[in-house]
Amino acid sequence: MDLIFYIGIGVMVASLVALLCAPLFLRPARHERRLLEVVKSDRPDQRTISDKEVLRERVLTLARAFHSRIGFGGDDKLRGKMLSAGIRGSKNMDVYQTLRVLAPLAGIAGGSFIPGSTFMWCMMFGGLGYLLPDIILTRMVKRRQKRIQKSIPDAIDLLVICVDAGLGLDQALLRIGQEIKASHPELHEEFMQINFEQRAGKPRLEAWQSLADRTKLQEFGSLVTMLTQTDRFGTPIVRALSRFAEEIRTKRRQRAEEAAAKTKVKILFPLVLFIFPCIFIVLIGPAILSLMQTLGPQ
Repeated sequence: MDLIFYIGIGVMVASLVALLCAPLFLRPARHERRLLEVVKSDRPDQRTISDKEVLRERVLTLARAFHSRIGFGGDDKLRGKMLSAGIRGSKNMDVYQTLRVLAPLAGIAGGSFIPGSTFMWCMMFGGLGYLLPDIILTRMVKRRQKRIQKSIPDAIDLLVICVDAGLGLDQALLRIGQEIKASHPELHEEFMQINFEQRAGKPRLEAWQSLADRTKLQEFGSLVTMLTQTDRFGTPIVRALSRFAEEIRTKRRQRAEEAAAKTKVKILFPLVLFIFPCIFIVLIGPAILSLMQTLGPQ
């Protein structure tokens, strides 16, 4: 009876894992999706659909419904967070959702092998596995924001030079995106995304606003506001960009000065905990040894 119970538990867990991993492994390849987009038509489909395609589509539909039912559907907030981290594509969304479920199961399975307080270890490792994908994604977003924030002043200076030389704002943005590909790849991706959106017919200000929403940086929000005011009131864009570049440079210098001022406080902790005890041992240690030898038993 126990053997049948364990076999049933194993089959249930294997089915659950297979259902969770189905969107990841059964998803059509990229070239297959492109071919489907090219040949897609509103006319009735007269071709013969194989049983494999029907089965795969049913499994994918069931897996996505299961993800949505347990609260791991692809919501707009998660999609925006992944875009902020530079992760694009629905396949990466399936990977993230699968990890959000498999990581706690792996943590519980790992905690079950620890003797003594097994339930506590299972809960702790399961909670850590549940939080770990979100923690990693948040750290990726913050690192990417810092890299983009450091590269904004240089890009704005290049934008001022190109516009002042006679290029339009869109052409200057495309040229800068190509030039900074090696030094600032994250900003290159964002500028190329703006160019792709504008080529698809999206207005300039809406494309820049999408950039501000993706990166969630105050600098790009201020740039969008400046471009909106320039377009509305007819202010020369070169003058506005020059002033904006000076403000960005000033803010970056202020952040550097603030970080330098914080080091005076941060250095106190390693100084007190690690450096002062070593100095005291070197200075007072020989005197204590001499006193011990002098006052000790003769």
